[in-house]
Amino acid sequence: MAPEDNVQKRSDLAWAIAVGGIATVSFAVFVVFAWYFSATLFLIFAGILLGVALNALTALFGRVMGGPHALRLTMVCLLLAALLGGIVFLGGSTIAEQTKVLGTTLKSQIVNVKSFLERHGVDTSYLDFGGLGNEADATAKPDAGTRPASPAAAAETKTNNLPSASAFASSGGAIVSQTLKIILGAVGALGNFFIVLFLGLAFATQPGVYRKGLLHLTPKKHRAPMTEIVDRIGETLERWLIAQMITMVAVGGVTWIGLMLIGVPSAFILGVQAGLLAFIPTVGALLAGLIVVLASLASGWVAAASAFVLFLGVHAMESYVLTPILQRQALDIPPATLFAFQIMLGIVFGVWGLALALPVLAIVKVVIDLLREDDDEAAPVAKAA
Repeated sequence: MAPEDNVQKRSDLAWAIAVGGIATVSFAVFVVFAWYFSATLFLIFAGILLGVALNALTALFGRVMGGPHALRLTMVCLLLAALLGGIVFLGGSTIAEQTKVLGTTLKSQIVNVKSFLERHGVDTSYLDFGGLGNEADATAKPDAGTRPASPAAAAETKTNNLPSASAFASSGGAIVSQTLKIILGAVGALGNFFIVLFLGLAFATQPGVYRKGLLHLTPKKHRAPMTEIVDRIGETLERWLIAQMITMVAVGGVTWIGLMLIGVPSAFILGVQAGLLAFIPTVGALLAGLIVVLASLASGWVAAASAFVLFLGVHAMESYVLTPILQRQALDIPPATLFAFQIMLGIVFGVWGLALALPVLAIVKVVIDLLREDDDEAAPVAKAA
């Protein structure tokens, strides 16, 4: 073998090692970046999904009526804003009242379930109910035997139980701290909402600009396959989001009407939460069913059993009717694979990972399918050569 060949082989090996090392380090940096900034990345991804949904609705309007993209998008946004405003205006007080009643009912039912399990020898100490038992005890009426014997004794007891200045200052500090936490949490949630809304509107207003910008970042020799990947991902997400919105409306409406016929209080807000949780496959349906059954226990075992049967019917409608009809062309992901991916992202990234696991898996599936298609096309060419 010529010395020149040995030099060339060593050079190729060194180049391969260098490229592999750079790729490994880059992947590790990406994983660390994604880990520390996962909430921000998922927030941006949620904005992209909102933009894709608005763009899909705008495209549906384009099939019915003509006009420029900006006009149709404005009509879609105005229609959605009018729908949301009408719901808040007509049922705002009802929603607020039912939400308060539902929260109280769920707390009491969780305490009742905990007491029932403990009476039957089930250890519930490993469950954290957030002090619900203490709240229930605090709201209970005091026993007559613990009352003071006379008004004078009562007055003396009240005088002796007055908090000191230090205790009052400590309580005031705790109240201020809790208030600040609530305010900061509300501001953070409201800020995240407006960030997602702004990103969605920005992406939906000029989708072609962002598509071209993404493709210009790709090297020219890889631009054609990248274009196919981006277009395929956009089409898949659009079909899935349209199907998911129809499913959410159907699940929420059927749940609301069914609970109203059963006679369960807060039927409307329970239907709304069931429709919203339908966005999360499998886990969302189970959580919605658990909330519905717990809320129905306050109306008796018959109502709870009827609500459970209703939940099974709604879940069957979603799994065996709506999903096969609406999403057969959008996604083809085995349920076990989706559930395992949901659990993995939920454990690693929390609520964001659980809620957005399906669209993330859809993007991964589109990329893998395109790579397999390229391999299948390249195989006959290699054999012929």
